[in-house]
Amino acid sequence: MLKRISTAINWRHILYGMAGLVVLAGLVTLMGFIQVKSSEQACTQMRIIVLGNESFVEHRDIAELITAKYGELEGRTLASVPIHQLESDLLQIPFVFAATVTIDMDGMLTIRIRQREAVVRVINKAGLDFYIDRQGYKMPVSPKYMPRVPVVNGNIAEPYNGELDSMSSQLIKDVFKTAQFISADSVWSNQVVQLYVNTARDIELVPRVGNQQIILGNADSLERKFEKLMLFYKRIVPRTGIDAYKSVNLKFAGQLVCERNEHFKPADNGNQAL
Repeated sequence: MLKRISTAINWRHILYGMAGLVVLAGLVTLMGFIQVKSSEQACTQMRIIVLGNESFVEHRDIAELITAKYGELEGRTLASVPIHQLESDLLQIPFVFAATVTIDMDGMLTIRIRQREAVVRVINKAGLDFYIDRQGYKMPVSPKYMPRVPVVNGNIAEPYNGELDSMSSQLIKDVFKTAQFISADSVWSNQVVQLYVNTARDIELVPRVGNQQIILGNADSLERKFEKLMLFYKRIVPRTGIDAYKSVNLKFAGQLVCERNEHFKPADNGNQAL
């Protein structure tokens, strides 16, 4: 016996499909209308937002840069505003870490700038100075703004061409790592006011309190080295006084080597390893 094949039409599915097509066509038409309207919409206002704790970049700097290259943007159609080129131009400013330009349907042009954050200021032996930011890039100093970060000078041969650039020597990478460690700790960021690179290319710490030569060496085992320095301040200084030792050497593994100040009694001119 032959089975009867059902030829009933599922009108519900057909109606759903037709409704979907109608909605899709409506959306396409609406998007086309919005696109035409937005291309004809004039820029009514330019808003500049500068993010970050630094003050390398000001609103006026951004506005002047844009006006100098593109003229006044207010009154121009949004379609004629080169958003991507604007972002590219803003990223050419060495103090700018990120730049975003957006336009809304009311004609508001919004420019968001995120500044680079300095970690340490470097003065090399040629007298050139620059900052290193949190991403490890060298950037120029600013004539109108000086962030409160440690300064390092001394026997530093790291070159600088005045532009945004990466670090080239292991020494300056160690300086950067040390400055990062110090800035992350409220105690050490208050006590260490400067870094110095001596003739042996060792990093020294210049303390706020005391006149000791504090020899750190390189940036290896920083946590352990600063633990030894804390031991010096907590266990030795209370017994001897802050000026009893003229140098504190942290560079030797497992040792805290302090050299006595010869002007103090008893006149022990040797080294003491603790």
